[in-house]
This record gives sequence, C-alpha cells and structure tokens, in this order.
Amino acid sequence: MNIEEEINETVELLKKGKIILYPTDTIWGIGCDATNSKAVQRIYKLKGRSENKGMIVLLDSVEKLEKYLKNVPPIAYDLISNSRSPLTIVYHGAVNLAKNLIAKDGTIAIRIVHGRYSGETIRRLDKPIVSTSANFSDQPTARTFSQIDDGIKNGVDHVVSVFQDRVRSVRASTIIKIEDDGHFLILRE
Repeated sequence: MNIEEEINETVELLKKGKIILYPTDTIWGIGCDATNSKAVQRIYKLKGRSENKGMIVLLDSVEKLEKYLKNVPPIAYDLISNSRSPLTIVYHGAVNLAKNLIAKDGTIAIRIVHGRYSGETIRRLDKPIVSTSANFSDQPTARTFSQIDDGIKNGVDHVVSVFQDRVRSVRASTIIKIEDDGHFLILRE
C-alpha cells in the first residue's frame, strides 16, 4: 500500500472510532480520534495505563490550537515557531476533546506535526489524534517498529504499513508546560 492509500484508509478507520499503530514525527504511536472518548478508553485499556496519566494530542497546524484550548498563551506561538525539534506543550483550558483525555486540572498536551504521514492524516481527518508511545505501561519505549511488542500490534485495529522499515535516530518530544501567566517549565528534554 502506498502512502496515499494508507492515509485514506487510516482516515476512514479513525472516523469509525478505530485505534491505530502509526508513525509520528518522533516514535511509533498508538492513536485514535482525540474527540472520541470510547476510542481513547480502548487505548488506556490496551496499554494498561491509568487514566490519570495523560496522553498527547497531535494537530497539523498551529491555527487549530484555538479550537481545542480556551486561551492560547502568546508565548506558545513563539516556542513552536522557534523549536528545532518536536515540541509538546501542556496547556490549561482544554476544550472540544474527549473528556477522558483531559487531565483533572483541565490541561492537555499538544504537539503540532507536519509529517508526511501523520500531518496529512490529521489534516484530512480534520480532528486531532491521540499519540501515546507504542508500548505497554511501565515497559521501555520502542524506538523502531520492529521493537513494538506483538501484543500492541495485535491489540490495535490497524497497523499502518508505511515507514515500518525506517530506522533513524528518534526520541520522544520535548515537553513544556505553559502556565497562565506565560511562564513555562520544561517537563522532559
């Protein structure tokens, strides 16, 4: 299957509430439509992850932040545009997302992606997608597709066929939390 066919199939499956194993701009992730609470619940169950541990949401453009946040701190735009590597930002005031994806304090972690597969899939779906590492909770993060546990591969509805053989130096994104006053804290480098 070529990338165009893969994107089309993935979008249709996400619209139906399915969960996928897919390449992100960093590592392979487990994802679903971030507005579908039943699909989000299936990911928590598959990973054996507590719902009080948040998951990241991916968007394809900075302009879409306003649809999923009550207020976008101006510094966020500067941080995103000046970041040289994948950057996830934890924001206050999450809206229009699955309730079980939003932390008890109302925060949500969002990363803007432009990848050939993930960015285009999100653009065509016209909704954000969940991104959580493709591993069981408390297990090491898989750096390549071949390192992903078969239990994860068999537990999703669809395994994306493109980029499975890609081997590159990848790591999880930097995570920053922005406070309402504009100050920020680096949570993971």
